[in-house]
Amino acid sequence: MADPWVLILAGGDGTRLQVVTRAITGAPIPKQYCPLLNGRSLLETTIARALALTPPARVLVVVNRDHLPVATPQLGPLGAANVLVQPRNRDTGPGVAFSLAHLARRDPAAACVVFPSDHWITDRRAFLAYVREALRIVARLPARVVLLGVEPDRPEPGFGYIEPGAAVRIPDTAGVHRVAAFREKPTRADAEALVARGGLWNSFVMVFRLPAVLRLLTRLRPADLQAMQALVSRPALADALYEHAVCGWNFSADFLARIPRHLVVLRTAGTGWSDWGTPEAVARTFALLRRRPPWPDAGSRTAVA
Repeated sequence: MADPWVLILAGGDGTRLQVVTRAITGAPIPKQYCPLLNGRSLLETTIARALALTPPARVLVVVNRDHLPVATPQLGPLGAANVLVQPRNRDTGPGVAFSLAHLARRDPAAACVVFPSDHWITDRRAFLAYVREALRIVARLPARVVLLGVEPDRPEPGFGYIEPGAAVRIPDTAGVHRVAAFREKPTRADAEALVARGGLWNSFVMVFRLPAVLRLLTRLRPADLQAMQALVSRPALADALYEHAVCGWNFSADFLARIPRHLVVLRTAGTGWSDWGTPEAVARTFALLRRRPPWPDAGSRTAVA
């Protein structure tokens, strides 16, 4: 199998964590660019994770135009051709569709891995082993999208959940299930019930063959995909398209949730995954690592977490 392409989504604004990024850097920058741990940002650690999986030429990072001043110094060995610039953030749907439209011009048959840039992974080796397993699953089931579902260690209302369905039997592979349903940010009581019946956190890490997802987008969101294809073909129209033709939509809620029979979820554990969406989530990770969070009132936030 050819090396996969890794698409890194770095276009979020991270408004819930700006109290932390302002305390650390003096400016309310998006969390993926803030050096929160070991002197490196989440974007830099995500790029390092991608480069452990595939060569630099096959790593693409999606950023917003106003992020470029802070993002560019963090791209390491990636060059300008690896950076896909959106005029502005329109949520995860346009961010993914924008990158797929670009990738279709470079490698129409690509195997793709999608990494959000704002997640913390404690055990990179264990995490990448699951990603490689997902690539093997896609090689056997090229019409399916494989999602990495994280075994919860607590009922967390702030996360999205995947409810696994029936097991999918694949030789030499375990922990693969059909997807019964998605639940986004449930109440605490609902989160407790989801965890009790085997629900998984939705990591939004996805592995798939590009032709399969483009076919599904063409069927379910044709106008959105066409807008992105037009933008790639005629970049001078980018501002006008984002102003008048590109609406915000969420890739999980507005696309994946509508195609459950095309999905499978791979159960993952032991990677130390966390979605750093709030100061409390970051403080929890720092507490587990026995490190003090580098912002004021960290002690009270760690206690809350």
